[in-house]
Amino acid sequence: METTNPVFRGQPVHNVSESPAPAPGTPTRDPVAALPPLREIIAQHGLAARRSLGQHFLLDLELTRRIARAAGDLSQGTTIEIGPGPGGLTRALLIEGAAKVIAIERDERCVTALETLVDASRQRLEVLHEDALTAVPETMSDTPRRIVANLPYNIAMPLLMKWLDHSTAFSNLILMFQREVAERIVAQPGSRTYGRPSVMVQWHCSARRLFDLPARAFVPPPKVVSSVIMLTPFATPPYPANKEDLKAVTAAAFGQRRKMLRTALKSLPVDSAELLDIAEVDPTARAETLEVAEFAALARALTALREGP
Repeated sequence: METTNPVFRGQPVHNVSESPAPAPGTPTRDPVAALPPLREIIAQHGLAARRSLGQHFLLDLELTRRIARAAGDLSQGTTIEIGPGPGGLTRALLIEGAAKVIAIERDERCVTALETLVDASRQRLEVLHEDALTAVPETMSDTPRRIVANLPYNIAMPLLMKWLDHSTAFSNLILMFQREVAERIVAQPGSRTYGRPSVMVQWHCSARRLFDLPARAFVPPPKVVSSVIMLTPFATPPYPANKEDLKAVTAAAFGQRRKMLRTALKSLPVDSAELLDIAEVDPTARAETLEVAEFAALARALTALREGP
């Protein structure tokens, strides 16, 4: 018997009892794969993408399954999706064998549209009517936890920075960004796209760009190419540092990236020459040439100078 629960913030939108097993010899078909095409779901529920929510729906099942497969084995733990929309990537995660999917959706229209997918999932899908910026995925359900998401462009970086504060709660993160943002995240020293996001992300995780998706793959098509990246969090950062001091030195250094560090770091509340000497970093270098390890050394030096003898 089907049961429908009221929508409460932070609570499952819809739960159903598991379908009975078919009689021996009866052909079976994945009920998720048997659902109506996504375009029918969109039309039925009037899901015109909303610019205010950064919505661009990815409907091609081959592409969404490629993203799902990039996350590795989904048969253990919990897969968390942000902004499922009509459920294109959600379907792919379930078809690729996800044991448990928690989809966080702010748009009530999409929450309603996902109910048939919840039914078809046989208790493997839970939809939460929440704002991803205030949700706490690092505490959700069983480990290993992973996030797999086509992120809304307008909140993608704030979400990532928030998750980095709890990066060890996740086994990996498979995330889609605008290509230029993805390039900044995975950039290496010396490249024009290397900057503060590169350092902060790579201090927490190994970062790899996997593949691009053309604008025509989305409805409506965005004005940019999208890229899927993989982030694999370190158990502990490879270069010890106080995170707040690392934020401070990267903000100062990249805030004046065209200037030598001896000048750029003068905005910090310590003597920049002494800071660079303790960290053993060339004072004539510029921010875009420093390795993550050197920024961590600057952060440790800042901690030492602030705390004193």
